[in-house]
Amino acid sequence: MSLFDWFADRRKGQFVGKVVQEGEEGDGLWGKCPECGQVVYRKDLVANANVCSNCGYHNRINSEERIGLIANPGSFQALDIELSPTDPLGFKDRRAYADRLRESQANTGMKDGVVTGLCLVESFHLALAVMDFRFMGGSMGSVVGEKITRLIERATSEKIALLIVCASGGARMQEGMLSLMQMAKISGALKRHREAGLLYMPLLTHPTTGGVTASFAMLGDLILAEPKALIGFAGRRVIEQTLREKLPENFQTAEYLQEHGFVDTIVPRTKLKTTLSSLLNLHGCKSIEKHK
Repeated sequence: MSLFDWFADRRKGQFVGKVVQEGEEGDGLWGKCPECGQVVYRKDLVANANVCSNCGYHNRINSEERIGLIANPGSFQALDIELSPTDPLGFKDRRAYADRLRESQANTGMKDGVVTGLCLVESFHLALAVMDFRFMGGSMGSVVGEKITRLIERATSEKIALLIVCASGGARMQEGMLSLMQMAKISGALKRHREAGLLYMPLLTHPTTGGVTASFAMLGDLILAEPKALIGFAGRRVIEQTLREKLPENFQTAEYLQEHGFVDTIVPRTKLKTTLSSLLNLHGCKSIEKHK
């Protein structure tokens, strides 16, 4: 559980409520866009990468769906699937951390909040990490940090580009300092990847906050984001109370960050794969054709 989760649990704040609210699922063939209220046929929504065709609202998707949109069919090879979190501090707040882990694992079928592996995007090799907000708000604990670090090191050794899809409430407070250490560990691995002259791109999705934003989410050679994604470190209310100023309405959105130079480009989900392929080609990344 991240600090972001803790606030979201209490449904406080204008933006927080929207972050934790899932799209209206229902049991039928039709649903309603949470942004514009348009009634949509679910099969059409899925075919459009879960993006509303009326207003462009990007519904949250899980790691499996995300991998399906990025990687060539059948090309993704998962790494370090055996890594599973423990409870080194014996932490307990309203519930025991061990119980929270078991519940998240049962609900998602995942060991922890990130899936890592190697894949192909068109003809290009790519090391891919996808964070999943369903698992304790995508919070970063020891296993998340270890899996991402191992992936970066694998990408460096095999001389291939790296993409990390960020979706996180920040560091996992139940692991204390062990969680915060992952920021430095991942950043160090990224430095070695860059020194090897290799491309790293983070994709910031809704939401990307806390310690993830303060480390690898902002260390890319090219920083990509999905439209209207919430991106920030501290929450809006905390910043307003600290500065004693009213923040702009679009503060901490992908569009605001692009305007102020923190995001390089905003990529609609429906154009993500072709954009990635173009960027990998532009940077001369390792491809099947070049290494036959």
